[in-house]
Amino acid sequence: MATPFPFELVAPDRLLFSGDVDAVIVPAIDGEMTVLAGHAPVMTVLKPGIVIVDQGKGTAVRLFVRGGFADVRPDGMTILAEQAVPVEELHDELIDIQIENARKVYEDAQGDDARMAASERLTQLREVKSVLAN
Repeated sequence: MATPFPFELVAPDRLLFSGDVDAVIVPAIDGEMTVLAGHAPVMTVLKPGIVIVDQGKGTAVRLFVRGGFADVRPDGMTILAEQAVPVEELHDELIDIQIENARKVYEDAQGDDARMAASERLTQLREVKSVLAN
């Protein structure tokens, strides 16, 4: 049985989750990361994707995040998301708008670094759409 720890997910417009959880799976920029109680302190950048919050006893909350930061501390974990929406509130139009905006940013990007970052963002959003379609 997992040891619960405090977790919060905050978006600019609202607090989406606050409570004790058994585990949190986050779409970190370097790959998917699972956080359990006692995890080593770390701060990581998030890519667009799905955060899975395991509340124990077979209950999980799924939230779409469009980037942000995850801060894991000895006393808990906080995600500060650029944008976050519960998956059940997510609809194709929202993802399509974000993909279109990312495509425009890619087209307007000046320089190799900006173009590469915009391309990665666009690819990540397309991956999210694919995951949600299944």
